[in-house]
Amino acid sequence: MPTDINEDKKKIILLVEDNPDDVELTLRGLKKNNVVNEIAVVEDGAEALEYLFCTGAYAKRDPEEVPVLVLLDLKLPKIDGHEVLKRMREDARTKLIPVVILTTSDEEQDLVKGYSNGANSYIRKPVGFDSFSTAIQQLKVYWLLLNEAPPNGGSAG
Repeated sequence: MPTDINEDKKKIILLVEDNPDDVELTLRGLKKNNVVNEIAVVEDGAEALEYLFCTGAYAKRDPEEVPVLVLLDLKLPKIDGHEVLKRMREDARTKLIPVVILTTSDEEQDLVKGYSNGANSYIRKPVGFDSFSTAIQQLKVYWLLLNEAPPNGGSAG
């Protein structure tokens, strides 16, 4: 019986968030909902791109360990979330990785631009831990349990 070549690979979720309180809230929500994936946290758009493309501080990261999901804030220092998403979609190594925009922005232009740049989903961060935890539970069920990810961990090449 054939085995999945990705079975031994880590199933990493990349959280791109500059607000420490939102990082903590997201990590608590994931833990409360029994998400056992490794969570890699980066604090700005430039660091996200370094992580994804194994450059700079992440030059020694295994490029085969492609995140199964990216949770992306839009309002980031250095390089904003829209630009991170745009660059991800332009590169064969990252263009198929599911990206969920997780943001406080309620601006329609951010929503439209996010989907135009290739976001798979757009979630406004609910206020309050219980509401946020419910959103994380739904995110987990869909993106980590139901969704069929592309082969090769999201890499198109």
